[in-house]
Amino acid sequence: MSFKDDLEDLETAEDFLTFLGVPFDRRVVNVNRLHILQRFHNYLAEDTAIEDLDDEGMATRYRLHLQRAYQDFVTSSAITEKVFKVHQEQAQRMSDRFVPLDSLIAPLK
Repeated sequence: MSFKDDLEDLETAEDFLTFLGVPFDRRVVNVNRLHILQRFHNYLAEDTAIEDLDDEGMATRYRLHLQRAYQDFVTSSAITEKVFKVHQEQAQRMSDRFVPLDSLIAPLK
C-alpha cells in the first residue's frame, strides 16, 4: 500500500495527527478539529509540488503541513484565523460597520 492509500482510512483530526506523528493536546483538537483539518487541506492545496514526491517525501510534507495547521490553533483561535467562510463573512460585516471614534465627535471650534 502507498502513503495515499493509507490516508484514505483516516477520518478524524486525531487519526491524521496520530498517523503523521504530530503530538497534540486533545483539548486543542476538541475545540478546533474542523478548523485544523480545513487549514491542513488549505496548506496541502497550496503545495503544488507535493504530487511529484515519493511516499516518504509526501509523508514528510503532509506532516509539516499538519503541524503548521495544528500550531495555528494552539497560538490563535478559530475566530482569529477565519478558516471558514462564515468567519470571513462575519469579519467583513464587522469591518463594514466600523466607525472611527473621531467621526462621532463634533469638531470643537
